[in-house]
Amino acid sequence: MPAGELFELIRPVVIVISILLSAWVLASARKRFPTVVAFAWAVGTLFLPLVVLPVYLVVILFWPQRARSRRWRFSLPLTYTLILLLGFGVYFNHENHTVDAHLARANQAKLVEDHARAIREYREALTIENNPHTHKLLAIELGNAGQLDEAISEFRLAQQGGEPVSCPANTPKCEEIVKGISGLNR
Repeated sequence: MPAGELFELIRPVVIVISILLSAWVLASARKRFPTVVAFAWAVGTLFLPLVVLPVYLVVILFWPQRARSRRWRFSLPLTYTLILLLGFGVYFNHENHTVDAHLARANQAKLVEDHARAIREYREALTIENNPHTHKLLAIELGNAGQLDEAISEFRLAQQGGEPVSCPANTPKCEEIVKGISGLNR
């Protein structure tokens, strides 16, 4: 598995763990500090968990716990957690459905020669934004996968959009298709 794919799998888990640690710090800090200071600890833990959490743990060892009412003890941290998780979910969903995300996944698929996945991602990108360059990339990938008729039609769409019809170095299938298109245009 390439490092980019591994990072994309691990990143959401790390963010969710960071949100949960931040909520725990908020619930714990509300016992010892004023609410504003508790929120500062929680936000610090959210953005820099490996720095702020150890410092917070050392501070609570030496800071006496104030006697506080147990009323509303968990409602604020739960609300905070739900808002952060909902916000992250919306952001993550939006981020995974952009043209750039589809093009990045197609590029990763090309690196491991997964033609079917690359073609699927290019087509998804084209449903979001009709771009001549993406048509050209799809045509090259279709040619590499042996789907010559579809590759020719995608090259033509790219050419109609103003994209020059050319191939990357060392792609004999693509060069065959471009020669075929050139021959048909004469």
